Amino acid sequence: MATSTAPGTDTLTREETDTLTSSDVPWVVIVWNDPVNLMSYVSYVFQSYFGYSESKSHRLMLEVHQAGKSVVATGSRESAERDTVAMHSYGLWATFQKADAA
Repeated sequence: MATSTAPGTDTLTREETDTLTSSDVPWVVIVWNDPVNLMSYVSYVFQSYFGYSESKSHRLMLEVHQAGKSVVATGSRESAERDTVAMHSYGLWATFQKADAA
């Protein structure tokens, strides 16, 4: 961001430029199907950690179970890393990646 004085005035103007960097690209958290956790437990984790409704948690769990994976969260790289570690702490298999690669 740059500031300058408008010509012929004492008014400061502020110029902002938006540049898209790779860090601006949203990241996604993917939970993968596994042979260990019960479907009810996976739904419970989504409700407990993310605060999702029972119906949303159930829908995401079914996607994990039937399709083998589901994108369960989107955000900054830092939040994706944090959410992935949290899923691991619950015993779920999870990864994160740039949203455009999902």
